[in-house]
Order: sequence, then structure tokens, then C-alpha cells
Amino acid sequence: MGGIGELPVLIVDGARFTDLDGFAHEFSRLLCHYTWRGNLDAFNDLLRGGFGTPENGWVLRWLNSETSRAALGHEATFRRLQGLPASCHPSHRSDIRARIAVARRGEGPTLFDEIVDIICDHGPDGEESEDGVLLELL
Repeated sequence: MGGIGELPVLIVDGARFTDLDGFAHEFSRLLCHYTWRGNLDAFNDLLRGGFGTPENGWVLRWLNSETSRAALGHEATFRRLQGLPASCHPSHRSDIRARIAVARRGEGPTLFDEIVDIICDHGPDGEESEDGVLLELL
């Protein structure tokens, strides 16, 4: 794989959305004939390729990332987690409830943090580094 200057650059703009649904819509613009609906497991799969993202590494340039950090902060995390216990496997419900309590207090990882962690798993030193996704938070 070449240097960062040689990699294709795909851009999401945090000024274009204010919640997870908006981020999903913004990210879906980068995909070919596929609409991502905000499920984070599916997002992880998308970063593996095959949905229109470049095959041999690419840069995800996130403009206005501080705006996104605020929009996808603890309040958004709390709202997302509130809907999960009814739809998740019963063995995960106590963990989800604990995460809800933490988010309600304004503590712990946010939705923004989760998304960034997923992206970083597909980059250098990540568990799926072979995908070659480099994140630039601007």
C-alpha cells in the first residue's frame, strides 16, 4: 500500500448531520447502491469493503468532527441505548442497562467514540488493519 497521499479520500462532513441517522445518511453517500441504516455491526462490515469503498486502502476524512463529537455525545448515546434492551439477546440486557446508566450520567464512551473505534479497528494497528482505512478527524 502506498503513502497516504496516494490513497483515495472519502469525505463525511459533520456539519451535514446532527444525529446517528444523519451520519448514516452522510456515510451512505459514499457507498454504491447500498444504504446503511445506522446499525454499528453493519457499519463494521461496510468498512471491510465490497459496498463501494475502495479495495486497497482509503482515507476517511471526517470534516467538522468536533461538531459530530458533540452531536453524537452522551445524550445521543443514551437515546440509542434506550432502544436496545427490547431488541437484543436477553444475555446482553444487563450490560446494555449498565451502559444506559453510565450514559445517563454523562460518562463513558459516546456514540462518536464507538464509531471512531470501529473505524480505527480497520486502520493501522487495528484488529482488521488489512482493510487499510485511515481516519482523519478534522
